[in-house]
Amino acid sequence: MAEYVGILGTGSYVPERVLTNADLEKMVDTSDEWIVTRTGIRERRIAAADQAASDLALEAARKALQASGIGAEDLDLIIVATITPDSFFPSTANILQDRLGASKAAAFDLAAACSGFLYGVVTATQFIRTGAYRYALVVGVDTLSKITNYEDRNTCVLFGDGAGAVVVGPVPEGYGLLSFELGSEGAGGEYLCLPAGGSRMPASLETVEKKLHTIHMNGPEVFKFAVRIMQTASLRVIEKAGLQPSEIDFLIPHQANYRIIEAAMRRLELDEGHVVINLDRYGNMSSASIPVALDEALKQNRIKDGDRLVLVGFGGGLTWGAAVVKWYAG
Repeated sequence: MAEYVGILGTGSYVPERVLTNADLEKMVDTSDEWIVTRTGIRERRIAAADQAASDLALEAARKALQASGIGAEDLDLIIVATITPDSFFPSTANILQDRLGASKAAAFDLAAACSGFLYGVVTATQFIRTGAYRYALVVGVDTLSKITNYEDRNTCVLFGDGAGAVVVGPVPEGYGLLSFELGSEGAGGEYLCLPAGGSRMPASLETVEKKLHTIHMNGPEVFKFAVRIMQTASLRVIEKAGLQPSEIDFLIPHQANYRIIEAAMRRLELDEGHVVINLDRYGNMSSASIPVALDEALKQNRIKDGDRLVLVGFGGGLTWGAAVVKWYAG
């Protein structure tokens, strides 16, 4: 058994193509000022036509493995958090396992939308704490551009593509995941959904013509949910960890909307120097947003050994997840 479990290495990847607000002005009735004022987003990355989720995941996973010093052959488990898998089956995790050469690893996909990465990290941590496994790879990856309706100005300005990965394993006493909370509010599922493509509404000419294979969102309802849950979930995991908000060094939130992040900052009494924000450059990358932000903050040497981090996200389902991590720098 491993009582203390944490993140041993991180990696991220975003596609080369940049879609700016100026580009969107030519596609739909919107403006740079409107987008920035309401969301804080200035540009986002878009996967190439021949890039699938597993392609982005592979790049991020290789970097995380290199950073951790753990070989792919040593992985016991691969969890890919995504709502845009290469296909329903085989899972994207199965594809990634093969491409990495992680021959002994169990592999599965996890669907919790933008909360998926935290769901994956918590799940992996439990496997390691029980002693069932020692090392796990968790990848948050989404290619939301593939399911975005670029005629819907309320949603197409929000989303981008990317992948973030972490290797999870045993850490020294006192480090790692100190507390977590996962939650679901299924009654609000209709507020953020992909209506067609499953067993309820299989693909047909009609579903394609009605664009039911693209993201549908009730923006005001999702916004209200997000502001409430980002604050309450963050405060609950801080309390569960036996800490006060003043003892938190960094907030790494899901990158959906600057106004949502700003509300959480005020509630936790954190200034922007203690919050990792990159949505201006990437938009909402769903399950990739938190691990990409974490990886970038580490590369910028912002996070040091022993720092206490709050990771918090919300997404379709409706779902949420939050965790307090004491960072182990190795």
